[in-house]
Amino acid sequence: MKFIVDRAILLKALAHVQSVVERRNTIPILANVLLDAKEGTLSLTATDMEIAIVEEVAGVAVTRPGRSTAPAATLYDIVRKLPDSAKIELDHPGGDAPLVLRAGRFVTSILALPVEDFPSMTEGKLPTRFSLPANLLRGLIDRTKFAISTEETRYYLNGIYLHVAESDGAHVLRAAATDGHRLARVEEPMPEGAAGMAGVIVPRKTVGEVRKLAEDTQDEIEIRLSETKVQFRIGTIVLTSKLIDGTFPDYERVIPRGNDRILRVNKKEFAEAVARVAAISNEKSRPVKLSIDRNHLRLEASSAEQGSAQEELDGGNVEYSAGPLEIGFQARYLADITEQIGDKVEFRFSDGSAPTVVMDAARPEALYVLMPMRV
Repeated sequence: MKFIVDRAILLKALAHVQSVVERRNTIPILANVLLDAKEGTLSLTATDMEIAIVEEVAGVAVTRPGRSTAPAATLYDIVRKLPDSAKIELDHPGGDAPLVLRAGRFVTSILALPVEDFPSMTEGKLPTRFSLPANLLRGLIDRTKFAISTEETRYYLNGIYLHVAESDGAHVLRAAATDGHRLARVEEPMPEGAAGMAGVIVPRKTVGEVRKLAEDTQDEIEIRLSETKVQFRIGTIVLTSKLIDGTFPDYERVIPRGNDRILRVNKKEFAEAVARVAAISNEKSRPVKLSIDRNHLRLEASSAEQGSAQEELDGGNVEYSAGPLEIGFQARYLADITEQIGDKVEFRFSDGSAPTVVMDAARPEALYVLMPMRV
């Protein structure tokens, strides 16, 4: 294998694929990227055996087609430190010989593990196939990923549950995530081809990788599914991932239906007030107490070591006409949810100890449930 490629082209592709590679693993080949040079193109593949990413780049001058492997992190680090305008030559004569990288007067030899040892996890049928605009996929991810559980023992909560459901007589594509303290549920019109798809749990790491790749495009993203794998095609990049083998809980059962005490508050004013009063406490949970009365909201927080803080909101920033209510929430959870909301946050309460529904007053397709805490 021998080819010449612009540094910028190679660096961008390596940045995408090397992030999938686990830094600590007991199988040496999994630390490597597979390089496959053909006429005019270079394909880069990396995997951790749970996720595999393949990116194909054009504009490569291939003088000897072939394949080789190289340590992903090392190759990325070398390329990143080369001059912006560098032309990079990668040359591997085959066998046990090292991979030689040349750029100007710089030359390095890199250990290349056998191509035959590199695993493949891209085989298998993916019968469900549909496409989503990149901005819609970003929205589904951004408005739910913060609620993914990090508790490994509840592995079935360690991802986003993607499924088709019925809402107001129409079929929708839903993304849901929960960690047991909060629930995020977002829906979009069901895309063509998604009918009958199995409900799948997309792992947290896969969600993060897809979100990074979707940042750079406005095009349609193709999604292919089976009951065990999901594949995202983003331009010239194909990311294939195993799904979480588990049953996502019946989250609809925890969504309150009769919460009739409604508070609407300016998102910016509310979020800033929460941040200010919570700053008094060093506790990880940082509880904030909300005392609500007619068109008036008082936020309070206290700490045995630091003291107490409070702030009041009223006037045009607060709309509330029900009876007085006191309820407490973890400040970080309030911040995570309000960050996903536009200009006005809508809270739907039952009482001070029951789950609360939180919505964007202007975008009902996103719904959040937040468990209160004692304050």
